[in-house]
Amino acid sequence: MDTRQRIIDVAVRLFTRHSFAGTSLQMIADDLGFTKAAVYHHFRTRQELLNAVVEPVFAQVRASIEQAEALRGRNARAERMLTGYAEVAVRNRSLMAVLAGDAGVIEMLRAQPAFGDLIDRQIKLLSDLEPGPAGLVRAAVVLAGIAGASQPILLDLDDDALRGHFIDTGRRALGLRAPRPRP
Repeated sequence: MDTRQRIIDVAVRLFTRHSFAGTSLQMIADDLGFTKAAVYHHFRTRQELLNAVVEPVFAQVRASIEQAEALRGRNARAERMLTGYAEVAVRNRSLMAVLAGDAGVIEMLRAQPAFGDLIDRQIKLLSDLEPGPAGLVRAAVVLAGIAGASQPILLDLDDDALRGHFIDTGRRALGLRAPRPRP
């Protein structure tokens, strides 16, 4: 494993334990047995490090959004967004909770147009089921709820069971019926 990836892995572990705001580059360096300068060689700022941590997750979210946006009909788009987001949350369990529950992370990500745009597109795909404030609230509750509940420490479920619960709960919150099985 290369040094850059080792730094990212330690950052995720420390963000999970101490929050983004509570994790300094010095803490990451100490955990790795590096100097702070060695960490700065790879990441000049915590923002750069955060971007490196979240980019793989956002790439997965971006793919789910694009698949959903390509479908016809609000229900089909919302169903695809919900199932795609549930899959991303299960695949990235510990990090999703940090992304959704850390105000510092949310603020830094929303300030970046590319990340803010992805968040807005997800919310639109889910809230189109019920236009207006109620749809927005439902979409936000589903996205935040899935991310917050994905923590392995909270729910000791296998991936398939957790994904199923996320999708079922999301459908109920959104007022979305399960798609009919194809014959």
